[in-house]
Amino acid sequence: MKQIIQHLQTGETTLVEIPVPQVRKACVLIKTHRSLVSLGTEKMLVQFGKSNLLSKAQQQPEKVKQVLAKIKTDGFKPTFDAVRRKLNEPIPLGYCNVGEVIAIGTEVTEFKIGDRVVSNGHHAEVVCVPKNLVALIPDEVSDEEATFTVVGAIALQSIRLVNPTFGEIVVVIGLGLIGQLTAELLLANGCEVIAFDFEQSKVDLAISKGIKAFQVREQDDSLQIAKTLTKQIGVDAVIITASTKSNEVIAQAAQMSRKRGRIVLVGVIGLEIQRADFYEKELSFQVSCSYGAGRYETNYEQNGQDYPVSFVRWTVKRNFEAVLNAIAKKKLQVNSLITQKVAFENFQEIYSNIVKNNAIASILEYSEKSFSLQDSVQFHHNSFEKSNDILAIIGAGNFTKSTVLPNLKKLKAKIKYISSSNGLSASLVAQQFGITKATSNNENIFTDPEVSAVIITTQHNTHAKLCIEALKAGKHVFVEKPLALNQAEIDKIIDVYQQSGKTLTVGFNRRFSPFMLDAKKQLGNHNLPMNVIATINAGFIPSSHWTQDMSIGGGRIIGEACHLIDLITFLTGNLVESVVMNTMEKSPSLNTDNATILLKYQNGSTGVINYFSNGHKSYSKERIEIYSQGRTIIVDNFRKSIYYGFKSSGFSQSQDKGHFQQFKLWLEKLQNGGEAIIPFNEIINTSQTSICAISSLQKNTWVNF
Repeated sequence: MKQIIQHLQTGETTLVEIPVPQVRKACVLIKTHRSLVSLGTEKMLVQFGKSNLLSKAQQQPEKVKQVLAKIKTDGFKPTFDAVRRKLNEPIPLGYCNVGEVIAIGTEVTEFKIGDRVVSNGHHAEVVCVPKNLVALIPDEVSDEEATFTVVGAIALQSIRLVNPTFGEIVVVIGLGLIGQLTAELLLANGCEVIAFDFEQSKVDLAISKGIKAFQVREQDDSLQIAKTLTKQIGVDAVIITASTKSNEVIAQAAQMSRKRGRIVLVGVIGLEIQRADFYEKELSFQVSCSYGAGRYETNYEQNGQDYPVSFVRWTVKRNFEAVLNAIAKKKLQVNSLITQKVAFENFQEIYSNIVKNNAIASILEYSEKSFSLQDSVQFHHNSFEKSNDILAIIGAGNFTKSTVLPNLKKLKAKIKYISSSNGLSASLVAQQFGITKATSNNENIFTDPEVSAVIITTQHNTHAKLCIEALKAGKHVFVEKPLALNQAEIDKIIDVYQQSGKTLTVGFNRRFSPFMLDAKKQLGNHNLPMNVIATINAGFIPSSHWTQDMSIGGGRIIGEACHLIDLITFLTGNLVESVVMNTMEKSPSLNTDNATILLKYQNGSTGVINYFSNGHKSYSKERIEIYSQGRTIIVDNFRKSIYYGFKSSGFSQSQDKGHFQQFKLWLEKLQNGGEAIIPFNEIINTSQTSICAISSLQKNTWVNF
């Protein structure tokens, strides 16, 4: 199947072949009939892409601050590489999709195969969309009309925030697509609508619908018109749907408002507000977020949990349905907004001149003919000799692109597949790194006899399931930490692993750092007890991030602090005997990112892990202190080490090679038919330790194995 993407670095818009996405839990798979090009939004993305690096920086000053902060902590080259990767990452275009349901995920009961639906899916022949971002289309509404549903919901949400009463005077600034829909919906709500735009054609279109629309020629035109039409009282509310860098729009919106008026922003404008304008009239100002309640909420969108009508009347989906109902009853007439209709494969008729295009709405029409629904696409014709090290990678996220694949490329690894559930990210990565095939179906990997080993880099909650499936399929497995999120998953993995005869390696990479390998060498081969303190200045991550969700990421202790548990296990050469954990919270919680973990090892060694998220960014992210036999080793952020009481004084290097060493050793073991790099009992012990550290929050006692 094909999908339209846009390159942030160049602004180029292209059509790419990708595997058809797999239907996920609480989602539906939709075969697209029509999609709407929202020229305002998509024009901004193309303009941003076509601008030079300096202009991009000027448009995103907050991102520049983040880059400068990252340079201070990570250095110039890693920061430069991260920025370049981000700009090289294409994004899918489109969010107004109409089609028919062709597959239904688990926990979906409100749709059936063949239903005609609208969603916020991209410009693609097939899209997978969460059920709460999908709505049934009434029979009275055509496919073309239904494509306006999502942008209509954006307009409707701004009106709900204004909360106008019958007869109030509301101004709409900007008569692009969303402005036109906003003005018409306000009319249907019983409001008197005044609208402004610089282009006469858009003004004429609004006038034809009964809106008092005016072309703005001078900066103060709109202000004088609004004062005249309200007899100098001022308007009740202003909805801004324009896009401009100027601060003049917000100033005029305030000046034309009556005392205690309301202003809602939908577009993108300059926001240097004059305090006096707002203070004297006690104006309220609010920014409207997308389609309504539930947007960007993980439980609502990804998990399919709806809000009760009695508590949240207008969610995203219910706004979709309200717009469709308005179109069905002819209260919202959208056909006059359609500027052009273009076949999907001829998309460049729209995008090649989109920056200068003054059209309002363009429709992409998808062929009724059958097209490829293959879940695997071949991009390169690599020939692999029969060997023990033909790889497949499940997961095409940032870690795979920035760490896994660059290291495997240096090692000239043989990679036949890369997989992602949406198909797009796998396709882009396959093309970039010369991987033979991209797939959205992991069964293609598990059933291919040529594939001998699988690397798993997906979200944490999928690790156990994918490990078990890969081992059962007779593949060697390398899985990023953590191996599992709970004891039940560990038990299942142990059972399958012991029967498989294959190796299983967990991506605990700190032990492979040259700094730690040298520290281990300097300490010597003895079994005497030592003390190790690992302080992690982890940094703040919002609670909405997937790693903070215990059912998905497992929290930051299981998800990341496990690295340090493994490192101390490596340094001491012993297994953990007991563990206790204290947190900063007064009421112990299963999810924390401010904790101190105390480990007791079989030979008497102790390990302390201080995992904190409330420190300053400029301080080292990781600092390891080792105390043994009157000697001390300090490793600072894996960039510099200092030895006290040793002949060696330590060393430093600009870039840590821990991941590279890890993958190199793993590939060598595969080629030689060796055992897992880390003995499996040690993997299990480390995973159990991180899991038990969490459970000890409730017990507040030592946990023994």
